[in-house]
Order: sequence, then structure tokens, then C-alpha cells
Amino acid sequence: MGSNWDITYFKPDKPGVIFTKTEAAFAFESSAADKCGVILYDSKGREERFPFSDEGKTGALYGITLKGNPVADYTYNYYEGDRIITDIYAKGIKGLEKWGDGAEGIRKTCGKFPDSRFDWRGDIPLNIPLEDSILYGLNVRAFTMHKSSGVKKRGTFEGIIEKIPYLTELGITAIELMPCYEYEECMFPEKVIPPSVSLQTQAFSNLMPKEQMAEKPPRLNCWGFQKGYYFAPKVSYSASSYPEHSFKSMVRELHKNGIEVIMQFYFPPEVKQLYMLEVIKFWVKEYHIDGVRISGFHIPYRLLAEESALKDTKIWCTYLPQEDLEVIGNTGNKNFMSDNDNYRQDMRRYLKGDEGLMNQVLYYQRRNPKEYGVVNYLADYDGFSLYDCVSYEKKHNEANGENNHDGNDVNFTWNCGIEGDSRKKSVLELRQKQIKNALTFVLLAQGIPFIFSGDEFANSRNGNNNCYCQDNESGWVHWKKTRFSEDITDYVRFLIRLRKKNQILHMKEELLGIDMEGCGYPDISYHGIKAWIPDLSYVSRMMGILLCGKYAPDKQEDFLYLAYNMHWEMHKLALPKLPKDKVWVKIADTSLSFENQQKNTCPEEENSVISVKERSAAIYQTRKIPGEASVSKKAGKEKKLRKDG
Repeated sequence: MGSNWDITYFKPDKPGVIFTKTEAAFAFESSAADKCGVILYDSKGREERFPFSDEGKTGALYGITLKGNPVADYTYNYYEGDRIITDIYAKGIKGLEKWGDGAEGIRKTCGKFPDSRFDWRGDIPLNIPLEDSILYGLNVRAFTMHKSSGVKKRGTFEGIIEKIPYLTELGITAIELMPCYEYEECMFPEKVIPPSVSLQTQAFSNLMPKEQMAEKPPRLNCWGFQKGYYFAPKVSYSASSYPEHSFKSMVRELHKNGIEVIMQFYFPPEVKQLYMLEVIKFWVKEYHIDGVRISGFHIPYRLLAEESALKDTKIWCTYLPQEDLEVIGNTGNKNFMSDNDNYRQDMRRYLKGDEGLMNQVLYYQRRNPKEYGVVNYLADYDGFSLYDCVSYEKKHNEANGENNHDGNDVNFTWNCGIEGDSRKKSVLELRQKQIKNALTFVLLAQGIPFIFSGDEFANSRNGNNNCYCQDNESGWVHWKKTRFSEDITDYVRFLIRLRKKNQILHMKEELLGIDMEGCGYPDISYHGIKAWIPDLSYVSRMMGILLCGKYAPDKQEDFLYLAYNMHWEMHKLALPKLPKDKVWVKIADTSLSFENQQKNTCPEEENSVISVKERSAAIYQTRKIPGEASVSKKAGKEKKLRKDG
């Protein structure tokens, strides 16, 4: 192609590309002695090279401006000697449009000049406080790829838009997206990049000769925890050729329905901290995301905490270093969160009936640090799904092609008597009860609850606890409705409504266990067979937890009593005595179907002892006693006796 460009040089201060309709300014970092420059490709694939000059050099940065032609008609790469390098600052990537289309070798990629025009229609951040958040994790492709999802544009950002009515009805406040920035999902073990090669110069665009390819098709990385093009949304997750528009439309529509968007990023060891900060700031500004979940290496906790542009952005890390907590706690806004210590494994152990856990259970129930939020979950993308937690004790990862050596060997789970699927009624009833117990723990603790997609209706991954390469029935979410799954979904909706209605379940500050109001009740208290005397012995598996509604912001909320018994035998717990104008009513029982749970609400005798069935949880709430002309506590008790009789 003939050159019609006006070429000038500039001294850049950071890498990247700035472009207008007819002009593009490239800044590239190169410490190599070889000649380097920009390659432009026209619509027919013809290329023209533009070498950098020392005239536009600052340290290891080179800058060049090309002006004169419609920029959108071209794509670009950099060259460094004989190497072709795709820009890791590119806002769009060409070459990875079709998911998994890498049978002929690693695909050739190049940078694009995306269309950044978009009508946000007045979209603004929702800024939902951490204590009011209910998180819902999903993989963009797996979430709607199964035909049972019922969406038209399966496995895409648009597919998520189609599922917004479901998400709204469920009641969650934010979705957390597994990595959906651009990356090469086809995994080729023959192509090994030496660890010494920096991320800036990894030549993703190099084609591998066919003779070097394995005979079988490449495996697919469905999770995206690898190096990637962090500034570009994944094009194969878009139903259009404009992934930037697809992603923005998804965010805008979710915001319109009161749902925030948190995006997960994985940074391998070679990624620099300042680069991470740039990536996160870009997505917050350009794509209006509300938060990030960060995993990987060398996370810049202090940089993130001190960045003014991220004061309202939710920042979720696996853990937060003790030495950085003071900086994190002084951000002026509680926007950091981390996993709640060993919540997942300890609560799984409690669920299956292990001993010596009551102190940890009570700690997790109230934990809510001043400096940051804690996230509670029993299942995530990694490990067993929630259904598999009660159906498998051993991993079944043979389909991953690694001889079942991958994934965790210890899962802290119990299969309820039979490994894998079962039609046995008693096993299914027990599994349903255990799933509802687990969801009760997560959604009624003081931390931030997190549910992974499909766990709210018992989705299974067939015992695979490392489903990273399963782009199939095992890795996708199954949306088929059964009486078993619908009962669990109804219960989840109930728990979310209960949590939202009662601020005492999700307070801004940690509950202290002290009667600060002088009302005769602490904000949180624990009970056993006798009121106010909890059983914290090594063999105990039961506990009553009282939450006093007088400590809620409006001082007028009901009291709540959570009765947990994970023993394989029925146990009794005491209901504490209430103020004279209140009566206890059981509003939930995991040993019952949701339909029967709704029918089984009736007053309990004041200061009574309740029976909590084996491996079950029950929830009690206070109701105000009507006036003299209305039903009394005694009448309520008589009503219960008539019903039981």
C-alpha cells in the first residue's frame, strides 16, 4: 500500500495509543537494540512499516504520530527486529473473534482502533454500600451457553442482558464477571514463553508452524486466568463486531435495573503494579464498572487505596496485607473487601457435622471489620459447586486430561451417603436441606454474601472441582427447572428479601455482643438449651443466635433468632424471653420444603424451648402482639395446638 501519512515524532511519558478519525499517536516501550516501529495493515492485509526515531524517544519509550487517513480502516502491530508484537495497551483486538478457533495454531492478532462513541443515557454509578451488597458471580460464556438458558444470544454480554429480569427477581445487587478482557483461550503446551520475557513483548501474534501442533485440538481456557490484552473486552463474548458497545450496553442496562458490575482481573508475576493501576482506572472510567476482583501477584494495595479516582470503586482481593490496613482504612470510604479468612472450608466442615467449630462459626457470623468488608461464600468458580459439595467427597477431574491430578484433593465436603447423582429420596431430601443450610449461613451472616451462578438452583459440575477447560455440559450452567431446584431458588429469594428488609443482618459496623442501648438485650447474643448460655464445647454443633432489632438504624426492626443444628440428631434450643409486646414466630425451616415452610408459621410460647431437627436451620422473627381487642399470645398458642392436633 502506498504511504499517504504525515509522520511526526513526539517524546511520550507513557505507553499507549491516542487516536482520532484521521490521526494516531503511538507510544511503545522497547529496550531492545534492534530496530523497532509501527506496522499498519489495511483492509486487505497489506502492511506498511514506520520506524521509530531517536527524535521521539524518552528513556525506553518511543513516540510517533501518523496523520492523514481514516484510522478506523487500519489495524496495527509493533515490530522489534524480526518479532511482531501486539500492543498490550490496545483498546481492541483483531484475530480472536471466534471462540476456540485455534485448531490451525496460535492466531495472528493485531490492535484495533475501536469505536468509543456510546450513548450512556445519563448512566451514573450506583454506589451501593458494601454492607448492602449481595454478590453473584458468573462466567460470561458459561452463564447462558447451555440451550436451557432460553436466551437468543448465548454465551455473550447480550445474553446477560436477556437474563436481567431473572437477576432482578432473585434480588442480587451486583454481578461479578470472571475475566472477560481479551485473551487467547486456546492452550498450546508446545508454545512456551520463557519467564524472562516481559509481558510487554510477549509475541501473541506469532503463528506456530502446523508441524509443531499436537495431533488433538487444543484445550480451551474458559476462565481466563492468564496474561491478556487487559484494555480490550473479549470479542468472542460479544454478539456483535463491536465488543466495546456490547459491554457498555450490558453495564448500562444492569445499572438501570439496580445491579452493579464487578470485573475480575488476574495479573501474572511479570505484570507491573503501575500497569495494573492503569488497567483498573481505564475500566472504571471507560466502561463504568463498579468494582474489581483482583487475583494474581504483586497486587498494588496501597496504590489502589490512595488513588482518588477509585474512592468509590469496590476493590475485592483474596486477602489484605496487615501492613496496608491502615492505608486501606483511611480511604474515606469503605470500598475494599477480602475473602473472610477460612470461611469456605470451616463452614463446609460445620455443614457436614465436624466437631470443634462453634467458636469459628460465631466469629464468621458477626465478623465485619471497620476498615474493609469481608466476603462469605461456600462455593465459587473454583472447587465444587454448592450442589457438588453435598454430592461428592472426591474430585472427578478426569475430563481435564491431567489424570485427575489437578484441582484440590481435600474439599471438606460430604456426599450425603452416595457419591454422585442419586435418585434415592432420602439422599435427595438431605442434599436439598444441606444446600439450604449453606445458603442460610452465607446470606444471614454479617459479611457480604456471594453466590456463584447456578448454586441458587443446585447446578452441578459433575464432581469436577477444576472446571477451567470444560466448555461443555460440565462447565455450563444448566437452567432446567425441577421441583428440587425450584424449591432452593424460592428459598434463596426468601433469604435475600429477609436480608434486605432487616438491616440488623447487614450492619455497617461490627456487632459487639454488648447492651449498648440499655434495652436489656445485646446487639447479638448466643443461646443453647438454656437462654443466654451457649454450648461452645468441642462436641457441640448447635447454636441459637439472637439479633436485636433495636440496634438497627431505625431502632424499630424485629428481633431475629437463627437456630443452627448440624448434628445428625435433633436438639433443643431456648428462645429468649421477649418484651411484653412481642411474640416469636418461626418463618423458615430448612427441614421443610419452601411451600410447607410458608404454611408452618405460627407463634411460639414466650421463653419456650424449641426442637431443631437434625442437620437443619430454623429462623424465628418477632411479631408485635395486637391490642387488647385482638389475638393474645395465649390465643396464638391455642391456634398452634389446634393445628398440631
